[in-house]
Amino acid sequence: MEFDFLKPVDDEILSYINGLTSQQLGSKIVLHTEQHFPDLNKIKIAVIGVLENRGDKKAVSDVDLIPLRKELYGLFPGNWHASIADLGDILAGNSAADTYFALKKVVASLIKKKIIPIVIGGSQDLTYALYRAYDDLEQMVNLVSIDNKFDFGKENEEISASSYLTKIIIDEPNNLFNYCNVGYQTYFNSQEEIDLIEKLFFDAYRLGEISNNISISEPVFRDADLVSIDLNSVKSSDSGNFISFAPNGFNGKEICSLSRYAGISDKVSSFGIFNHNNSAQESVIIAQIIWYFIEGFHYRSNEYPFGSKENYLKYIVPLEEEEEELVFYKSDKTDRWWIEIPFISNGNNKLKRNTLLPCSYDEYLLACNQELPERWWKAQRKNIL
Repeated sequence: MEFDFLKPVDDEILSYINGLTSQQLGSKIVLHTEQHFPDLNKIKIAVIGVLENRGDKKAVSDVDLIPLRKELYGLFPGNWHASIADLGDILAGNSAADTYFALKKVVASLIKKKIIPIVIGGSQDLTYALYRAYDDLEQMVNLVSIDNKFDFGKENEEISASSYLTKIIIDEPNNLFNYCNVGYQTYFNSQEEIDLIEKLFFDAYRLGEISNNISISEPVFRDADLVSIDLNSVKSSDSGNFISFAPNGFNGKEICSLSRYAGISDKVSSFGIFNHNNSAQESVIIAQIIWYFIEGFHYRSNEYPFGSKENYLKYIVPLEEEEEELVFYKSDKTDRWWIEIPFISNGNNKLKRNTLLPCSYDEYLLACNQELPERWWKAQRKNIL
């Protein structure tokens, strides 16, 4: 059974939780212990640790998630109703590939049960295992990475935290529909890599773009299946990571806002936080990132325009030069916007029918001014190539 890969929560955590008040988060979660495994039929969110960091060449010690769990379970929950479980840890296998296999099996099983795994690493190459967990679901995957670089590597290079994206792109089966980087810093990425992102019709937002207007990232997360956070995207003064010093990056408030956007997305079905350097200070920010993801989850609106259109206003924008029209939908429940991507019968057919791409009100205004929204154009191109 795939859950045999999971080691129960450490006794030190159990002792710590026993000392908490009944109001703190640790007293309200279901734990995997030596005597008990949670009833997954009652669980909506599952926390999993992965004690694997061989993909991070800068790692100076083994993964230790005990301080992080103490920080997380010492927090007070919001007005949350969904059941949360801590399923324990996946130990590092004889090889990194063994760890990937175990993580893939556990995450795939949870997603099939409609349970959202929150995976705490370990090195970011574990994102590859999360991506492969979707193989059996027969769906295209949208990956969003909050990262200061793109993590491309050479085609024959061994997979690592700094090269896993190449393996995702080239390995079969290729289920990746879109990749979006949020917060890249130009000086960490070669011009060749930036050009490749554009050539593949992927999306990328510089750190400054997001910091100046963080709300532009919300539609990106609304369309994501898998969200992966590299903690090196947070500046050291806020993360407490002085092993890999980062003078620039997201501040604590920004990374928690991005995490909340991921949680509130109806589509996000797995969430990972990686490249944890075991510092006590860093455990504090990770705990709060997880807290905000769970908070966002509890405010999901469960709306999607292709379900029932009674609660949506439809806007049609004629494009004069293109001799076609763009179709937008606006929710009267949340005021969020979508743009329709038409099915193209003679295309590559990655999209099996007309589908909707989350967008912003500003993109609707651009269309009214006869400007094609860039993300819509890229989605169109991916559909026909």
